Parts: sequence; C-alpha cells; structure tokens
Amino acid sequence: MRKIIVIGSPGAGKSTFSKQLASRLDIPVYHLDALFWKPGWVESSREELKQNQFQLINHEKWIIDGNFRSTIDIRIEAADTVILLDRSRWICLYRVLKRRVMYRNTIRSDMGKGCPERVHPEFMKYVWRFPKDKLAPLKEKLAMVRHEKNVFVLTTENEVERFLVSVQGDANERM
Repeated sequence: MRKIIVIGSPGAGKSTFSKQLASRLDIPVYHLDALFWKPGWVESSREELKQNQFQLINHEKWIIDGNFRSTIDIRIEAADTVILLDRSRWICLYRVLKRRVMYRNTIRSDMGKGCPERVHPEFMKYVWRFPKDKLAPLKEKLAMVRHEKNVFVLTTENEVERFLVSVQGDANERM
C-alpha cells in the first residue's frame, strides 16, 4: 500500500483514519477539503481541484482522503488501495455535530485555511441522505476495480481498529 484513497460519508472518520494510517505507514496524507476550500468557504473550481489531484498522484506515495465525486476516478485509477468507511448515518451525524462543538470558531487541520467549523441544514441533509444517494455509486465503482486494486470496506469501529493494527503489523515486518 503506497497510494491510498479513503472515502465515505462526512463524519465517517476519514480524516482521523487517514492520519492514523499515515502515521503507521509513514506516508503523507492529503485532505481534499483542505485543497478545495479557500478562505471564507470559497470553492475552488473543478479544474483547480483536478490539477491539484494530478499533482498529488504523481508522488511516489500518498493517502488522499475525501470524496469529491467529480474527480474520484482520477484517484481510483492512480491508487493501489481504496478504503471505504461505510459507517451508519447516525454515527456520521453524531460526529458532525460533535466536531461542530469541538472545533467551534477554529479551523480543523483537514480543512482549508480560513474555513472555521460550521454546520448548516443542507449539509446535515447531505449526511443523512449519503447512504441512499451516494453509497451505491461508490460501491459500484469499487466493484469494478476489486480485481486490480486492494479494496477494503470498513463498517464498524472494531473493523477500523483491526485494520490499523494489521497495517501496523505489516509495517513492523518490513523494517
């Protein structure tokens, strides 16, 4: 595993998981939200996002977390490993709200500079509808690349922890 993407609903734990995985594998992690959002919650153009990703995938190793469906094919094609965090909508909603409280008036390390934490009704609706609206197309994409990529779907905290422990074990064996 040298080129890894981590996808899933907002609040699924992508950024936290990616940071933990990066630490275990000694691979840099890039957060798409930090690349996409400019100060004041101004969106980058799709072309800017594509160009940023083309630059990233040319590196020798990386972890990229985030969905951005309009550019996901770029990352899937370049990756050797795809990890889908398929968590319940209740967990995702809880985490989004918890993060809002924890990072009130501050900026998370996985977000764009000048983009303090916020939650609005449209975003909550997006999180709630993610399993119905977004998950099936993601799983279809993964089914198409399952034979050429390492694909992992992690649905519980125990699966996430076991995966991270197994990766740590693999990293130790390589040393």
